[in-house]
Amino acid sequence: MQVKVKNPRKQRKRLYNAPAHIRHKLMAAPLTKELAEKHGVKTIPIRKGDTVRIQRGDNKGFEGKISRVDLKNYRIYIEGLTREKVDGTNIFLPVHPSKVMIKTFSLNDKKRKAVIERKKPLEKVTAPKPTQKPVLNVKAKLKPKIFVVEEVEETTKSVVKKTATKKNAESKPSAKPKILETDGGQ
Repeated sequence: MQVKVKNPRKQRKRLYNAPAHIRHKLMAAPLTKELAEKHGVKTIPIRKGDTVRIQRGDNKGFEGKISRVDLKNYRIYIEGLTREKVDGTNIFLPVHPSKVMIKTFSLNDKKRKAVIERKKPLEKVTAPKPTQKPVLNVKAKLKPKIFVVEEVEETTKSVVKKTATKKNAESKPSAKPKILETDGGQ
């Protein structure tokens, strides 16, 4: 796992002391728009045999096939991109992989196919958004409330107060106020 460090000195130290599997990932280059849409990946690591176009620098616009990948110095060498030394010999010019764009690459290698499959973004499944919030079971969450029931007996004109829960009040008919018919005291 690679740790992110902000200090430039430590960044360079991590770059120069990186193991081979990290170096290979750092040697990645962007794909052309057509290839990116076709494969669903923006960048892949460069390999020998890929065709690239130089995007920046003195040799901008040069296209060629990669003849050598140097993981130690983080450079690639492109066929046809050479310069002549003073003694007359030709040498390849080193190019950093971030300065090129991959035009064509082969998928003959099953490991490279696996890299592309692994890097593809997952397809997003969009669920329909609910128009209303779901109704919660309110009765299950409420605690029974206590309230006062007054029973009035007209014959004695006395008021009796009783406390009852909501369940008791609904289930027992005696908890409801009773009205008795009388003669009016005559």
